[in-house]
Amino acid sequence: MSAPTAAAEWQHVKSRQVDTNGISLRVFEHGPADSDKPLVVLCHGFPELAFSWRHQVLALGAAGYRVLAPDLRGFGGSSRPAEPEAYDTLTVCADLVGLLDEVGADDAVFVGHDWGAQVVWHMAWEHPERVRGVVGMSVPVAPRSPVAPLPVMRRRLGDAFYMVWFQEPGVADRALAHNVRRTLVTREIWSAEWAERPDEKFPPPRWLDDDELAYYVEEFERTGFTGGLNYYRNLDRTWELTEHLAGRTIDRPSLFVTGSADPVARFMPADRLEEVLTDLRGRVVLDGAGHWIQQERAGAVNAALLEFLDGVG
Repeated sequence: MSAPTAAAEWQHVKSRQVDTNGISLRVFEHGPADSDKPLVVLCHGFPELAFSWRHQVLALGAAGYRVLAPDLRGFGGSSRPAEPEAYDTLTVCADLVGLLDEVGADDAVFVGHDWGAQVVWHMAWEHPERVRGVVGMSVPVAPRSPVAPLPVMRRRLGDAFYMVWFQEPGVADRALAHNVRRTLVTREIWSAEWAERPDEKFPPPRWLDDDELAYYVEEFERTGFTGGLNYYRNLDRTWELTEHLAGRTIDRPSLFVTGSADPVARFMPADRLEEVLTDLRGRVVLDGAGHWIQQERAGAVNAALLEFLDGVG
């Protein structure tokens, strides 16, 4: 008899709705509720869900950690406010503060991938008293830019760059939702040119089996992508709202994990971590790994997280 897959085991992970900051989050919970180890909160990216942490939720729970993995606002089973301005990073951080309050936790170790990394870095800046430690994956932290990010992206990377293409409401939303499976398995970065071509029929990557892909497809066919795209539409607004963070460091224990083949490094290099992170415990670069690192290299990521968590205590 073959061992159960992570997708099959995920069906047994409990979830519930948590009211916080004026919205409802679907939160998956695993591990002992009375653990004396730090609470761990896992924050996903785009286009992902709490499900993207299935390997980590199961491994950390088995190691005795209480783990919370929310579908962030705009995703999955959580509220999807219609207003684009409801998705600035500080508002998402306030959701997480409310989550800690709801479970009666003073603090947690926050782990984020992709957009989730941006969120957890800002949690550590904005609410350091609620952060025991912080782990960012794929997207590094850097000092606050002296100028808004979108004009810089347009000048350096052009209007075709995916973050710029995402800005006009409705355009990328329709293109990504046209064929959800294609959007999720494409080997290219989304763009207007990509959207205009005939649909490719790529197989899923080797680290995503048919059941796992089906979970994502079903969820995004139901919700669409607008909630996640609205995070990108708040890039400049978040920059405006975080003027008070200029020059502030993150003094909690921290870790950065990435893949050597992650394309994000081409435009977001991790060369300024030490300017922000005063207690950087490690920089893990997994050779040959791409962007979706916690799924692609689950074992190595789990080992790095457990080592870090053990050191945080």
